[in-house]
Amino acid sequence: MQTANRAPFADRVGWVDAAKGICIIFVVMMHSTLGVGKAMHDHGWLHYVVEFARPFRMPDFFLISGLFLGLVIDRPWMRYLDRKVVHFVYFYVLWLTIQFAFKAPGIAIEEGAAAPLHHYLVAFVEPFGTLWFIYILPIFFVLTRLVKNLPVVLVFAAAAALEILPIETGWMLADEFASRFVYFFAGYAFAANIFRIAAWLQARPVVALAILALWAPVNGWLVFTSTPAHLAHLLTAELGQSGATHGLAELPFVSLALGLAGALAVVAIAALVADRRWSRWLSWLGAHSIVIYLAFFLPMAISRALLIRTGLDTGTISALVTVAGILGPVMLYGLVQLTGYGRFLFERPAWARIDARRGGEGRMVAAE
Repeated sequence: MQTANRAPFADRVGWVDAAKGICIIFVVMMHSTLGVGKAMHDHGWLHYVVEFARPFRMPDFFLISGLFLGLVIDRPWMRYLDRKVVHFVYFYVLWLTIQFAFKAPGIAIEEGAAAPLHHYLVAFVEPFGTLWFIYILPIFFVLTRLVKNLPVVLVFAAAAALEILPIETGWMLADEFASRFVYFFAGYAFAANIFRIAAWLQARPVVALAILALWAPVNGWLVFTSTPAHLAHLLTAELGQSGATHGLAELPFVSLALGLAGALAVVAIAALVADRRWSRWLSWLGAHSIVIYLAFFLPMAISRALLIRTGLDTGTISALVTVAGILGPVMLYGLVQLTGYGRFLFERPAWARIDARRGGEGRMVAAE
């Protein structure tokens, strides 16, 4: 039986955090930009950046999330489930409840008094809004544990087939599982290779830049090669919609190739900048990416509501909302650390555990 290659490092790795930082910026940018575009019935210059990143934005996040799994996948089941399932369930339920506390009044006004409770309960079956990533991660962790003794090639081929097939059930969980598991499994199965590639590129910055210079126009051409009608549609499409045509980048096999190539491109960029002093902020964001992922919805919504009244253009407003969506959680996290109040927002308390060996594992770690 063939098992996956293991990542060679157990401690934090600079380029991994930098890659996470790039990913979380793109995620916040996407939600901010599409939200502003929807509110203003327009699209601006930042929509094109969002669309350029579409093929690799989430694939890279999932690939990075699987990188260190080989180090812990053989832990006892109870400890594994505590860290890889209960950990994310706690934060999903907590932040789902927080989000609904803000959204419930508006839902009740639009759909009736019983609607908030209905949507809240449905969110335990159908991932809610921006939280779908941490909803699906535990499923990936458990499934990968179950198939770890199967031949890597077989599992990867099956996962790739799911991504390639036109699976559009309308159920977000099933559709996103089919589209994303291949990248998560690739991060786990080929971790050692990915680390070697990153090290090789770090030692050859000119080669890395040349590769990126070739990749970027190809990615852009495949993304934006479409009819004007289709391009207008994809620039305003919401995350997770099914059945939409997005040009050549969404074609079978092409989307998988772009996802893997784009994920490696982010790895290359992260490897090039991770050791630079000016990029420490990026690595910090990556190390705390799940803090930003959980909490960006509120500063994003507030800043959007304020900025769309300023008369600024759609692209500039989208950029400012993106900045607010990132800085808001950073400030909240800093306030929690400074005062000691609200630690439960970003740290899993002892009662939310099923593993007796607590040690120092109470603190939340970036999506791993």
